[in-house]
Amino acid sequence: MIKLFFLLVFSFCSTVSAQTGFKLKVYGEVAQPLELSLSDLSKMARGEAVMKDKEGNSHTFTGVPITEILGKAGVPSGKALHGKENFSKYVLIKCSDGYQVLFSLAELDPSIQDKNVIIADTIDGKPLLADKGPLRIIAEGEKKPARSSYQATEIVIGSIK
Repeated sequence: MIKLFFLLVFSFCSTVSAQTGFKLKVYGEVAQPLELSLSDLSKMARGEAVMKDKEGNSHTFTGVPITEILGKAGVPSGKALHGKENFSKYVLIKCSDGYQVLFSLAELDPSIQDKNVIIADTIDGKPLLADKGPLRIIAEGEKKPARSSYQATEIVIGSIK
């Protein structure tokens, strides 16, 4: 029984420690590569997105709009995005389990489309569970949640050549 207790405590502390040292990396075709800690993200503008789970229950996720992170990295937006060079750019989200999802940069730009995509750290006011976080990308309004991935670790900006 005591061994089980210490195993649980060790597991919890390892999860907290891993999340404490966590950094979301933003790199590629950016003016300013970033490594954002959870503390850094908590100080940025916040947004909400609602998504249903497999049972059809709605949940409110809170986090940083991806446009805020892209702006901090100096990724073109608005009028600076227009033109053939920037319209071929993409945003690749990499997750710790190897899963990757892709967005065109243009579909995330508010001057072109009203798409609400956030890098969430809470669900219904509580931190994401360890197996879902510490960060999850939420693409609100999509018919299937395939791009709302768990354990996001990197944001890569690239372009089709």
